[in-house]
Order: sequence, then structure tokens, then C-alpha cells
Amino acid sequence: MTSNRATHNQENRQFSTRIPLSSSYYALLGLHPSASAVEIRRAYRELSKRYHPDTTELPEAIATAKFQQLNEAYATLSNPERRLHYDTKIGYSRVTVIQPPSDLNRPVSDKGYESSSAYLDPTDRPLSPGEIFALFIMLVTFVGCLLLAIAIGLTQPVSPSNQTVQQQVSPTLTPTEKSIPSPEMKI
Repeated sequence: MTSNRATHNQENRQFSTRIPLSSSYYALLGLHPSASAVEIRRAYRELSKRYHPDTTELPEAIATAKFQQLNEAYATLSNPERRLHYDTKIGYSRVTVIQPPSDLNRPVSDKGYESSSAYLDPTDRPLSPGEIFALFIMLVTFVGCLLLAIAIGLTQPVSPSNQTVQQQVSPTLTPTEKSIPSPEMKI
């Protein structure tokens, strides 16, 4: 039980030692913690050119210290795992927390529906030009389908009677078939 308290106290101390954003790696690079990897790289390259000990006019000790800080910041922020750990350490979270609306606990009004628009009911509004066009296209399609069905129905011939169908279906007998008597026929 004592070890649980010690562990809990260590966790609390770990979270209480958060680094303020003003002295963070992000501030060193001049970025917000939500900066992308491309923005981090761009800022690092620009600042490393400015503070490189061989190219800057600053004293060598200051330039070297600043350049080492930039390298440390870039090494941490360019690695996703190390960046996630660092963000946790400084108290920045990439998880967006959805806040409840401020009027969530207000009493329900007697009207039942409260609208901010001039119309009383959200379905009681004029149609937009796009909605009118969509209805027009649907109407034209429906009328076109009806006309096509009527045209097909009028151009199809009336189905023939059973006699005509039987005559068309029964093939004509060839001369060899005429000479072979069928078992049904009696000679």
C-alpha cells in the first residue's frame, strides 16, 4: 500500500514538472505545438543556418550553445515517439476534447421548437435553385420513362393466336421423315 502511494506521488511530481511553452522546444523554433513535421523542419533549417557557428557573427560560444539547443529540439520534435512524449511532458495534447454546449442544462421552452430563422418550421422554407433544378430533372426523367414505355407498347405487334404460334413452332417435315412411319401412326 505504501508503494502504491509512492508511485502515485512520483506520477504527480512528474506531471507537476511541466515545461512552460515559453521555454519549450516549440518556442525555440518559433512554432506552435500543433506545427506539422514540414513546418518543424523548415523552421529548424532556417534557424540552423542563422546560428551555425561557422556562418554567424555571434560569438562562437553563444552560437555553439544556440546551435546545440536547436539540434536537440529538432531531434526531439522530428521523431514522432519522442515528440509525443515531449508533448505529454509539457502538457500539450493533440486530442481534441469536445466541450458540451453552454445551454445544455437550460429548461425546455413551452414552444417545443425555437428557431433563429424567420421561418416557423425548418421544413417551411422556399426551395433553393439547386433543389428546384433537381426536381425538374426528376420530373423530366419520369415523363421520359412514361413516354418510352408508351412508345414501346404501341410499336410492339399484338401477340398472335395459338394456331399461328403452333404453325410457326412446328417445323416442316423433311422427305426422309415423311417416309419413316411413327409408332403412333398405324399402317
